[in-house]
Amino acid sequence: MKRTIYVYHTNDVHSHFEYWPKISHFLWEQRQKHEKRNETMLLFDIGDFIDRFHPITEATRGKANVDLLNELHYDAVTIGNNEGITLDYNELDTLYENARFPVLVANLFKKDGTRPSWAHPYCIIPVSDTFRVGVIGATAYFTKSYELLGWKVATPFEILGDIAAEVKKQADLVILLSHLGINDDEKIAQTIPEIDIILGGHTHHLFPEGKRVHDTLLCAAGKYGKFVGIVKLEIEESDHTYEALATVVDVEGFPDSEKMRRTLALLEKQSLQKLESEQVAELKEDLPLQWFSPSPLAKLLASALREWCEAEIGMVNAGVLLEPLYKGTVTRKDLHRICPHPINPCKVQLRGAELKEIILQANTERMKYLEFKGFGFRGKVMGQMVYDGVELEMETGKDGYEHIRRITINGEPLNPDQLYDVATIDMFAIGHFYPQIQRAPKKEYYMPEFLRDVLAWKLADRK
Repeated sequence: MKRTIYVYHTNDVHSHFEYWPKISHFLWEQRQKHEKRNETMLLFDIGDFIDRFHPITEATRGKANVDLLNELHYDAVTIGNNEGITLDYNELDTLYENARFPVLVANLFKKDGTRPSWAHPYCIIPVSDTFRVGVIGATAYFTKSYELLGWKVATPFEILGDIAAEVKKQADLVILLSHLGINDDEKIAQTIPEIDIILGGHTHHLFPEGKRVHDTLLCAAGKYGKFVGIVKLEIEESDHTYEALATVVDVEGFPDSEKMRRTLALLEKQSLQKLESEQVAELKEDLPLQWFSPSPLAKLLASALREWCEAEIGMVNAGVLLEPLYKGTVTRKDLHRICPHPINPCKVQLRGAELKEIILQANTERMKYLEFKGFGFRGKVMGQMVYDGVELEMETGKDGYEHIRRITINGEPLNPDQLYDVATIDMFAIGHFYPQIQRAPKKEYYMPEFLRDVLAWKLADRK
């Protein structure tokens, strides 16, 4: 007897809810269609469904996101780094307390080596009396970040082989929900033959028709919910064989679910009201902001980082601040609006010669006007590097541009051989912008606080 299974998957939505009413309408429509045809429908999310750049996620710490997944009857999810390392321990530990689906993450543990009560390595879904689907979950292994937050995360290659073999004994088809990225997915496909299908994410890749690596089918649906992935499985139950066809659909032209649109509008209104009710400070004067010249708000953030990290120098790009702050009451809503990024403070030890290279590079027009996305940055442009504890003496060159003539650190000339503790942001420590920071052997990350939390602390302290 033949049976048809449709597997739908989303990944890396990152709280981009602009497409969610369309996804909702599409998936509800498909569910009704499959029920009429007596076809099985499975629905999975591959992680990074939450992102604290959005006020709904910020105000509810992701719990509203879980409610949205509940409404569409997801069968299982795994977590991404936005669930895993942008919430504090208790927030993640309680994130899924109202979830009506299993959370699958085989490589996450508490510090004592046991699994959290809400996380399971896999689940078995009986599609019929004779055919069962095994589903495993795995997430990106940001080992140090999880450790700082009170968790342990294992590399998937340590454990997935044994788990896949265990699941294969109980299931006819094994699916991996992988928030590991395309390179790890391909490696798993090459080394763990028990896994039949990998639904991928994390690196925001898109496979319009899937990709075969050995006998494993890799699937992925891009980012932000613009695409929904579909795997059509034609099952021959008599001998437990199957054929798989992978596609994606672009939801942009689909109609909205009006009910979901209203739900999101109400959630956003309530979330903004909650953030606005949390008062941080009372400003006696405006704090102006400029991206490409010195300004008080950017200078204040550099100073706050230096104090927070107990460093000799504070260093941050002005582009992480999106708007100025004005005289009067400052609330959590204001700080989230002007600094929405999931970026943490970081302290790095650099030699004077390395610090000089960074300062010179940061002063170039190319770096100031660099437009980019990623590494937690949710802004538009890098902007000028702003310092606390660093003084730059400038001169105008023959080319008409200002050039750095002299660098002093806390009143003393920069010593190329001296080690300096520099407070900055983790975006520079994990990104490729400044190799000197990325490859520095001594780094200290400060979690779970984001830049806006450090700014709130500094503003409150100024009272």
